Amino acid sequence: MVEVCAETVAAYQRDGAVLLKGIFNDFIEDARQAIEENQANPSWRERTYRPDDGSSPFFQDYCVWDNFSGYRKLVTASPMAKIAAQLMNSKTARFFHDHVLVKEPGNSNITPWHQDQPYYLVEGMQSASFWVPLDPVPKDRSIEFVSGSHNWNKSFRPTRFDGTPLFENDSSDSVPDVDRERSNLDILSWGTEPGDAIVFSFRILHAAAANASSIRRRVISLRWVGDDACFASRPGKTSPYFPDLEYIPGTPFQGPMFPVIFRE
Repeated sequence: MVEVCAETVAAYQRDGAVLLKGIFNDFIEDARQAIEENQANPSWRERTYRPDDGSSPFFQDYCVWDNFSGYRKLVTASPMAKIAAQLMNSKTARFFHDHVLVKEPGNSNITPWHQDQPYYLVEGMQSASFWVPLDPVPKDRSIEFVSGSHNWNKSFRPTRFDGTPLFENDSSDSVPDVDRERSNLDILSWGTEPGDAIVFSFRILHAAAANASSIRRRVISLRWVGDDACFASRPGKTSPYFPDLEYIPGTPFQGPMFPVIFRE
């Protein structure tokens, strides 16, 4: 069984993001097939952004991991759950949800700076999102992070791609202007190959470039939580949205939709 070293765990706790090289090589072809099947059969949560400039689309879907065997294998048969528990310093790794992201060649959508956790119905310090690319992604088209921002103890206002707030009457602070302050911040980014994974905290500030290239940028992102996860109170529909889920904010995050895949 693949494990991560103590130095990698320390880097994750300190920086909020780490690169794992080649750790999912055996699962990439099945995941690619799953994306093709998924795009042909999207869920009701599917969102495809078609830029106003006429450039190619940006396909997204959520919570489909159990519908396609290539995604399911990554969740249940790969070492991901155990690695998530190690990085989170948690005795368990509970699967939260998946997010499929396909930026077609020439897509102009820039994913703006944001944190993930304010969009979610879960809170906790123990979290791990595995960003698994299925195509080569050079550093200039990869995901970027503000190192250490997961430990700022700040929750920034979630917005949609058009910049409008996700929740009405949200009084939380706006995301800072990271691009203006880049010279004063430690920005992390890596070029990646299929089989690699970038793992990051739900609380870290991050962004992703457009795909101004001639190849697709297919990514499956798989989100995990640890022992301290609890249901969160949000002032509107979360993203992803779980319309049939009943829960009490502040209670332990659990239920059949969110299975524990690894337990120490």
